[in-house]
Amino acid sequence: MTQMGGEGAQWFGLAPFTSDRHFTQNLGDGTFHHSGSLAVRAAVAAGVSMTYKLLYNDAVAMTGGQRAEGRLDVPALTRWLAAEGVRRVVVTTPEPETYRGVRLAPIASVRHRDDLPAVEKELAAVDGVTVLIHDDRCAAEERRLRKRGKLPAAPARVVINGRVCEGCGDCGDVSTCLSVQPVETEFGRKTRIHQASCNSDLSCLKGDCPSFLLVEPRPQPPRAVPEPPVALTEPVARFPERSVLLRMPGIGGTGVVTVSQILQMAAHLDGLHAAGLEQTGLAQKGGPVVSDVRISPQPITGSVRAARGTADVLLGFDVLGAAADDTLAVASPGRTVAVVNTAIVPTAAMVTGRAALPGPEDAVARIASATVPETGLHLDAGALSEALFGDHMPANLVLVGAAYQHGCIPISADAIEQAIRLNKAAVEQNLAAFRWGRAAVIDREAVFRAAIPQPVAPPAPVPVDAGATGELEETLAVRVADLTGYQNAAYARSYERDVRRVAALAAERAGEEAGLRIGLAYARGLHKLMAYKDEYEVARLHLDPVERARREREFGPGAAVSVLLHPPLLRAMGLKRKIRLRRSAGVVFRGLRAARVLRGTAFDVFGHAAVRRVERTLVVEYRELVTRALGRLTPATAAAVAEIAALPDLIRGYEDIKLARVAEFRDRAATLLAELNEPVLQESP
Repeated sequence: MTQMGGEGAQWFGLAPFTSDRHFTQNLGDGTFHHSGSLAVRAAVAAGVSMTYKLLYNDAVAMTGGQRAEGRLDVPALTRWLAAEGVRRVVVTTPEPETYRGVRLAPIASVRHRDDLPAVEKELAAVDGVTVLIHDDRCAAEERRLRKRGKLPAAPARVVINGRVCEGCGDCGDVSTCLSVQPVETEFGRKTRIHQASCNSDLSCLKGDCPSFLLVEPRPQPPRAVPEPPVALTEPVARFPERSVLLRMPGIGGTGVVTVSQILQMAAHLDGLHAAGLEQTGLAQKGGPVVSDVRISPQPITGSVRAARGTADVLLGFDVLGAAADDTLAVASPGRTVAVVNTAIVPTAAMVTGRAALPGPEDAVARIASATVPETGLHLDAGALSEALFGDHMPANLVLVGAAYQHGCIPISADAIEQAIRLNKAAVEQNLAAFRWGRAAVIDREAVFRAAIPQPVAPPAPVPVDAGATGELEETLAVRVADLTGYQNAAYARSYERDVRRVAALAAERAGEEAGLRIGLAYARGLHKLMAYKDEYEVARLHLDPVERARREREFGPGAAVSVLLHPPLLRAMGLKRKIRLRRSAGVVFRGLRAARVLRGTAFDVFGHAAVRRVERTLVVEYRELVTRALGRLTPATAAAVAEIAALPDLIRGYEDIKLARVAEFRDRAATLLAELNEPVLQESP
């Protein structure tokens, strides 16, 4: 990392001593107008070949999203760059039409942001200094402005049909958006759009998937938040009459710094002394943020930042951040009380599928080992906040309320509520969040029962085996019902017979526990392959009444819904974009659903595509693979056989993405089968 004003300076010295001819340097518009312009001028003077990628987003992210002081508009900026000796400038933007009639420098041109990779290659081939100006308003700032009423609300919201989704992570890859979040379901890992944090830039729609919908919400009355279901009582203070140091790890853009300011103001209102130190990094949204707040009856001297083992309270707004080594280093098993939000906010690696979505258990265990375990408080403030307010933003104040009621914040509730009012942002919502957090400590069960309505029971599945119980039977019941709808009862019965045969054989050869594990993996894997999502199935799942009911709960009855599709048949004919079906979608889907009886017959017009042939072959391959693995099954090889049975979970996505995953499946299957077939060497006596 270089100092401000020296961006790319390392290349001036490196260039003569490397075979690389070109270098790329990122630069924000705030930094450019502060001192980064000097770096561009120096690069021209040094005679190096490099490209500055100048993000012109009208927000100085590291200090809160302000406009850059003394900023030049883009046309003036192109002229300044030309005067300084820059060879070529390209402006990329999502709205190139806004530049019609705008006078730029002769060396400048305008391209759509979708051309960004091609523009980068073109500029890399130019000798001398080039500049790529990406003119695109900060999406996080746009979201904030919409919430404050300073920008019109997005006319449509992106929604993913969870049944159609394959959980491949492609939409996360193409959008790099942390609002595209993985979720675990009965049918495996899927993806959802986290509406409260969505920036509505629609970049996730470029994902190669037919699960995307655009929903135009119906106007709905403001959500009324009821009073907590229990009476609030004053807590017993854990740190009476002494200085208290709070360490608060969280996520950028969720209000961690705001909470710090509220607590400091509340302390002053109570006649106490308070000071805070924020470590906000360079990310305005999604990056790690740590805030230390010290509250004391006496004037605060010395460092505010928590040192090793000195934190009295670990107020973990983000459970993964709270479990990080740097955070736990300031905790002490004999001193620190942990109050932690157990909601998991996916990281970038989880969004794109490169990392599994963990539960909070491991993180909570790490935190408990570094704090006073019997005093810890763990609360899913995220779920409570979204259930009450339809938004994740109040979750931090829910946790503040819980920490107060747990006796960890040495300030009065009246002072905290007065500070919330003085903050003048979402006052009523934040007051309610603080009170519900307090109530959750007094009677957690009553609070969650009042806040989160019990789900409506789905239709009873087709009975599989009267009187049968257990996890395998439940798994079979759901999937037999699904395959009956997918094709017919005979198709579902063939699935059921095969799963029962494998589970019984596995239990016979490796014991009941191993047999259950293998049987469950096979039940899930075989269903996934037999219920491959062709055109008929995508249509059926888009007509799913459960999905429709979920959308209506979230966006209101009668919300207009459009489906975005890129059918393989039209793709083969040269169509390079998705088509948007509105009212016609229902007619088309009902026709396709009825035509599923043609699946696999000579009249199946979709069945001749390469990916459909592969999908049908996979069912046979997988059955043969598991049969061969069962031939080597013993109690000692049960884990390896279970891993083989679970391999279909690797196969995700549509079209080329799916074919690439099929290749991974086959490679992994060959490796595991070869390992299973290796003779076990006996140790010499």
